[in-house]
Amino acid sequence: MNRAELQRLARLRIREAKVLLDNGCYEGAYYLAGYAVECALKACIAKQTRRYDFPDKSAANKSHSHDLELLNKVAGLEKDFEIEMKANPAFGTKWGDVKDWSEESRYQAGAPDAAKAGMLYDSIVNSKNGVLPWLKKRW
Repeated sequence: MNRAELQRLARLRIREAKVLLDNGCYEGAYYLAGYAVECALKACIAKQTRRYDFPDKSAANKSHSHDLELLNKVAGLEKDFEIEMKANPAFGTKWGDVKDWSEESRYQAGAPDAAKAGMLYDSIVNSKNGVLPWLKKRW
């Protein structure tokens, strides 16, 4: 999978999350919204990959994680996140909502509820302070 495919997948999954959210399918909406951020972070990682370079094994292995905080580190965005969170505390709050997402949510029937799924979605797509618009500027 390449960077363009990951970008396309991030955009697709967040649209699908919105459809599910609007139709009361909160578990699926929550999972896909978080997965969109995972794909966006992986697109940022892919941007660092240079043709013909032999990849660092540790970074390559870590890039297959679903842990958003780890992917943020592998993408080299940690300092940029810190700067943005200091300049824009609302962004820090949104990241706080997003970073604890886990792919394990796909196995949790009945959770999250509408409020939690809606909060995650807003924290991701909010045009002023959302995580996904911020990541799109860096992918």
